[in-house]
Amino acid sequence: MDTNPTALLFDLAASAQDQSDRDALRGLLAAGHHAWCEGVADVQSGIALETASLSDVQLAEQCTAAGVPWELGTTRSEAVSALAFATWEATPAAMAYTELEERAALFGVCLLGEELL
Repeated sequence: MDTNPTALLFDLAASAQDQSDRDALRGLLAAGHHAWCEGVADVQSGIALETASLSDVQLAEQCTAAGVPWELGTTRSEAVSALAFATWEATPAAMAYTELEERAALFGVCLLGEELL
């Protein structure tokens, strides 16, 4: 399997579609969660670099365009994080992870231990 978070998420989601074994799905989901975290961190870094030179007004406009308006009391850092998360969630890779989660859920698989549920 690939180590690029996007490619890995595609591979994991595809593998999950033919899987019904709970342990195998849990393993795919755990690997997918790790790749999802890497992907969102990559997007966060990219968005932080892209927005570093923007004024607050320009950043607010970008946030609004992405559907995450910069609300009163939100710091610039929080606004950048919200923008990064919205950007990531709209990617095919994040959507692939959602498919993986949904497939695992069909068989009662999640990353939380039963003692926490």
